[in-house]
Amino acid sequence: MKSGMHSFHFRFDAMGSGCEIVIVAETKKDAQTIAGCAIEEVSRIERKFSRYRSDSIVSRINAAAGLDSVECDEETLSLFQYADTLYESSGGLFDITAGVLRHAWDFGNAVVPDHGVLSVQCSLINWDSVERQGNSVRLPMAGMEVDFGGFGKEYAADRAAALIHGKGIRNGYVNLAGDIRVVGPKLDESPWLIGIQDPRHKKRTIASIPLFTGALATSGDYERFFEVDGHRYCHIIHPRSGHPVTYWRSVTVVAPLAITAGSYSTIAMLKEADGLAFLENSGMGYLAVDQLGEMFYKNI
Repeated sequence: MKSGMHSFHFRFDAMGSGCEIVIVAETKKDAQTIAGCAIEEVSRIERKFSRYRSDSIVSRINAAAGLDSVECDEETLSLFQYADTLYESSGGLFDITAGVLRHAWDFGNAVVPDHGVLSVQCSLINWDSVERQGNSVRLPMAGMEVDFGGFGKEYAADRAAALIHGKGIRNGYVNLAGDIRVVGPKLDESPWLIGIQDPRHKKRTIASIPLFTGALATSGDYERFFEVDGHRYCHIIHPRSGHPVTYWRSVTVVAPLAITAGSYSTIAMLKEADGLAFLENSGMGYLAVDQLGEMFYKNI
């Protein structure tokens, strides 16, 4: 064990969730300074890309739907490029224009929208139609929206971890509401043990996954949902049917980057019965729980 080094925990709120950064450093002051820079980076990404902020680039693009194109910087364009890659690799299921479905599904009031409402929103989902030319992006139909919510938190975790690593920290992790990017192992070189929540029991875990490095993210039907007549409606919604997915209770993916782990776990949820084959082909570690509670796992 390296002498004079200690683990320091910093808790903060970002992106509507409780978050944590753990840094192994010599002094609390050093750790605090570095954690502060990482937290500011998470805040910067939230300010820039949140659909809840009217001044974000995402909100500006959405406000111009059906009208003008909006010029974007390199970082924004690279996220659009990533969205394009996800759309292709998921067979069109991971579509960042599908966020409009949140206007139909109100998880606060537990109301199942009627077919007509869903049809209107589904007609606005079409990543293929988004016009990208040079540095500008244009949504061709009024009412269309883009939304980086499917990978924004994971992107922020990766950026924060890279910043911490760039400042010389070799042990620690960033945890943004369960999306985890590990900078390096514990002080004694043992792995961090990441508990995976039982999707049907909030205070119970179903596994502990050791991570020396890399990232882990979970998508599940228990994060935001409501039940009507014994049927569970979760916030992960199929872009073609407009209805929430039902096949998996949760999917956890271990990958080199948090953004990859998060988007692959979501794609597996969206692929429903085909999700397992998708995870197998990805070559990444995974733990998936189906609706009967049966677990499928590999390389974890």
